[in-house]
Amino acid sequence: MQTLSNQLMYFGFFQSLFLLCVYLFSSKNRKEINGYIAFLIFVLFIGLSGRVLYTSKVFGDNFRLISLSEFAILMFGATVFLFTRSSLMNKRFSLHDLIHYLPALFYNLFVVFYFMVPSDTIIVERIKTGELYRVVSIFVGIGLLINSTYWALSLRQFFLFRRNLKNELSYSLKTRFFLHFLVAIGGCLFIWIIVYTISLFQLETLEREARQFIWLGIAFIIFFIAYHGMVTPDLFHLKSVKFSQKYSQSKLSGAELGLLKKELEDMMLAKKPYLNNKLMKAELAEMLGISNPELARLLNERIGMNFFDFVNYYRIKEFIALAETDKAQSLTFFGLAQEAGFNSKTTFNKSFKNLMGTSPSAYFKK
Repeated sequence: MQTLSNQLMYFGFFQSLFLLCVYLFSSKNRKEINGYIAFLIFVLFIGLSGRVLYTSKVFGDNFRLISLSEFAILMFGATVFLFTRSSLMNKRFSLHDLIHYLPALFYNLFVVFYFMVPSDTIIVERIKTGELYRVVSIFVGIGLLINSTYWALSLRQFFLFRRNLKNELSYSLKTRFFLHFLVAIGGCLFIWIIVYTISLFQLETLEREARQFIWLGIAFIIFFIAYHGMVTPDLFHLKSVKFSQKYSQSKLSGAELGLLKKELEDMMLAKKPYLNNKLMKAELAEMLGISNPELARLLNERIGMNFFDFVNYYRIKEFIALAETDKAQSLTFFGLAQEAGFNSKTTFNKSFKNLMGTSPSAYFKK
């Protein structure tokens, strides 16, 4: 187990080094890539470097080398949060973001002056008295709490983004990577919590075995990022959906909203904008001659649907109408759904069941 974990750890270390070279030495990648993903890989690289240098004995059996990994601990959670936020909300780097790294700065100064600078004699004495163990336990616990908080904030950002999508888009945007990414991060934190709990009971042998899974978790995250970077090269490029502002400034009266509702419904039937499988709320608002926030108010107050459900309601009606034509003989259900404006089989099935109370196949059997 030890040999296998070391091999995977070395592979993760060199994989992260390779990715850093790709991002840093390619002028195209430097311009387009989300800087936070590059920095996250750098943090993971630092996290593995101390372990790799210590186990490989390149610089001898110096126990201080393992402390290099500590420099990455409190940069990890903050970088995950900033990467998630910047990718989903197009929040580019600003100097204000550096405040998230203040805990890491204080923690790293502590590592340097408490563990790396003192002589071997002082360190050994601290070990004998138990002082080193108590201090490290406190700081590691603080680090774990801060990282877990940032992970929770990242998860909240993701679910908030996914919920808001339904107010702007009529189609499904692929957000599965971020869900899997945050689940993987949560798994690593869970392992870390287990190892930390074991350390509090001073079960040294068990802790030593369990600690390997932390390094394996870091290596796994690197593999995960590398895999998605190859499969979907533009995944880490900065781009996002712009959400409309709250419609509190809308000046439309109740009567005007009523007229607009009728105009919108007539337009949906006459022009069938829902056949555009990438229709956005801003586009529909422009067709109606009102602002994006005003359309949001119209949908919310007079129709009682978000934009996603409203457009897919018309797509379902179009699908049912198409199913009764000769074209239905040569197309599958999803083929017909695509003709009606859907771009995702999952979205079609879910929308159909929500509206009709049953699956497409069960509906037409009746």
